[in-house]
Amino acid sequence: MAPEHEQHPLFLPLVFVGGLIFGFGLGFSHMAQPEVVLNFLQFEDLGLLFVMFGAAVVTGITFFGIKQFRREAPLTGAVYGRRLKTLDKNVVIGGGIFGVGWGLSGICPGAAYASLGVGNVVILYGIAGMFVGAYIQGYWRSTRAEGDAPATAAD
Repeated sequence: MAPEHEQHPLFLPLVFVGGLIFGFGLGFSHMAQPEVVLNFLQFEDLGLLFVMFGAAVVTGITFFGIKQFRREAPLTGAVYGRRLKTLDKNVVIGGGIFGVGWGLSGICPGAAYASLGVGNVVILYGIAGMFVGAYIQGYWRSTRAEGDAPATAAD
């Protein structure tokens, strides 16, 4: 387990500001409207493709460039590194559920919150569904972990 680093006092306020900027960008680009996302998924409006491409380019340049100038994250002090995860059945099943939910609601979880900001209160049903799904998944994993725990001498 990696040692914990002390967080800079501005870490959480900057995360909040970053979320506000992200939400504003989603609202400004109309990507917080389920109709736009559904039109993209039906290949009627490919504007979302350009938004995602732009985000991927900025992210790629940032991830490549940051390691050239800094070894540690400025607000946490954690060393930059890759976190490789294996592709297993839980990832595939979870990704499938995520994709089906996105297709049915017309909006991904991040944009769902931004959608509230543009007046879409009906999305509260989708957000409630996300919370219920997250609870069920957490409960399922915790009961599975308890069943996989090895027996101890105290048992």
